[in-house]
Amino acid sequence: MTIAVFLGSLMGAMAVGMPIAFALMICAIALMWHMGVFDTQIVAQNMIVGADNFPLLAIPFFLLAGEFMNAGGLSRRIVNFALAWIGHRHGGLGYVAIIASVIMASLSGSAAADTAALAAILIPMMREGGYNVPRSAGLIASGGIIAPVIPPSIGFILFGVAANVSISRLFLAGIVPGLLMGLALAVAWWIVARHDNVKPFPRQTMRERLRTSADAFWALLMPVWILGGIRFGIFTPTEAAVVAAVYAFLVGAFIYRELKFSEVYALFLNAAKTTAVVMFLVAAAVVSAWLITSANIPAEIGGLIQPFMDNPLILMFVMMALVLVVGTALDFAPTVLILTPVLMPIVKQAGIDPVYFGVLFILNNAIGLITPPVGIVLNVVCGVGRISMTDVIRGVHPFLLAQVGVLILLILFPQIVLVPLEFLR
Repeated sequence: MTIAVFLGSLMGAMAVGMPIAFALMICAIALMWHMGVFDTQIVAQNMIVGADNFPLLAIPFFLLAGEFMNAGGLSRRIVNFALAWIGHRHGGLGYVAIIASVIMASLSGSAAADTAALAAILIPMMREGGYNVPRSAGLIASGGIIAPVIPPSIGFILFGVAANVSISRLFLAGIVPGLLMGLALAVAWWIVARHDNVKPFPRQTMRERLRTSADAFWALLMPVWILGGIRFGIFTPTEAAVVAAVYAFLVGAFIYRELKFSEVYALFLNAAKTTAVVMFLVAAAVVSAWLITSANIPAEIGGLIQPFMDNPLILMFVMMALVLVVGTALDFAPTVLILTPVLMPIVKQAGIDPVYFGVLFILNNAIGLITPPVGIVLNVVCGVGRISMTDVIRGVHPFLLAQVGVLILLILFPQIVLVPLEFLR
């Protein structure tokens, strides 16, 4: 009955168009009413505690870093760098999109921001070059979802706070899976685009390539600073976010000189608006998480999947299938914040490494960003590229299957995540 109250109140509130944060609060109030402990102070206190968390400070600064990157010319130079080296190959712009997606994922951690930047630069070029535009948009959207997996990742920060798992270890564990996502996209693009009649870019001379690489040097150095600083303990992930924002500002304003001081206020405002939405969502999710635990919902769900508890492999398949289905209906952050308190007790009881589960959980939620009907990243590509949703959904299919293939591979071979983590420790 408790699970029915939880799901009924949450889905009912969402069905009438209520924002996710308010739907979570309605869900929490319904659980309190069902348990007979209704008290508005529980809501207020848990919301304050939920937002008052030091690691969450990384979110506004990583978002701000993304704004500075796009306005300061860092994103464009990363695309030019990839274009100089492989743009002349058959289907070269697709490989450019993949390489740029991986590099930019290691800078901002925001799937929507990275996708918007790449779509604005590459879709017009791909359209002019005779590429299949819906398929190209699907590739760019699929590349954008690498951002929540390769550090620095806002998704790992949310999961780490909600599950009380080391964010630094999550960051390090996400490197190899994120690179595998890029490799899977490259293979899928080679398969679907090898027979296309497209116009390749002229091969650049070595001097031109080196000049473009030198121009992109400061942009490419940014992930080295961030990941190196975290790996060697120079700063925490939260402090790394501040370093990223300051670095992107200094490079954009004083080295590339494309970031104008008159734009800074608007960029701060954009980052603040997005941060406000995320933080309010986190605060509301903490209330429902507290009540989910109090109502013993994880134990009830654990009872439903008890037959799989003795086999971690099958249990992981069951949980990932659940997350994949939920991700088609919910956005990234709500899925992370709702399911983490439900699934983590089951994960610990089954003896599954929380960091390993966290990487697969975030990767799975990232896939939800390109699955209809919600698919926030699909909406971003549609808006920026001026393409219909129907066309983008059709074009994203082969790349969606490639990313699901990576997820299945990681479920079957946990060592892919765990062994590099031990090496990088």
